[in-house]
Amino acid sequence: MSKSYKSKKILVKRRYQILAAILFLLALGLVLLPKYKENEGIDPELFVKNALSTERYISTDVLADRLINQDPTVLLIDTRSEDEFNEFSLPDAVNIPVKDFFNENLNPFLDQNVFDVILFSNDNFYANEAWMLGNRLGYTNLYILKGGLNEWFSTIIDPKYPDETMPREAFELYSFRKAAGMYFGVGEAESKTEEKPVQKKKVVTVPKKKKRAPEGGC
Repeated sequence: MSKSYKSKKILVKRRYQILAAILFLLALGLVLLPKYKENEGIDPELFVKNALSTERYISTDVLADRLINQDPTVLLIDTRSEDEFNEFSLPDAVNIPVKDFFNENLNPFLDQNVFDVILFSNDNFYANEAWMLGNRLGYTNLYILKGGLNEWFSTIIDPKYPDETMPREAFELYSFRKAAGMYFGVGEAESKTEEKPVQKKKVVTVPKKKKRAPEGGC
């Protein structure tokens, strides 16, 4: 195992440890809030229950399918920085960094029950943080793109061809992912028609037979 892989794995582990610590502190702080603030946002016990649920995650395959079918109820929120957003993001996404989640001007995007708000970042870290803030404020229909843009790249943009021992479903999923990648303008068609060189017919020269002189005379 390479050092870079180990260090990356340790970094991801630390991130989730920090996220778990934030979640614990938020839950503890909500329990200790004064009574006059108890009615702000959702009940602390419900908040913790929601935070421990995995139903808030949506897979890249499900999201790709909804986008391809032009589902009007999808609202994508990129929780990364503005610079990262300008470099690359998902189609028609809106940039709301985590630090701006308490901006009242952004409430029409977040505090509504018409759209399914799908939060995403490079992985789950910032999206999870944004989800917790929104959930505490009582926002509904909040979801997280599982694995974030990293998962989007490895599944939709550059899917791996399944092993021959895998079931038929794996090949069907691969076909869908390749088609989805082409839909989003990043895939390349595997089968391209190549012009075959026209083979010239060999011309075989056949020597003409000499005409025989007529025999006899008048």
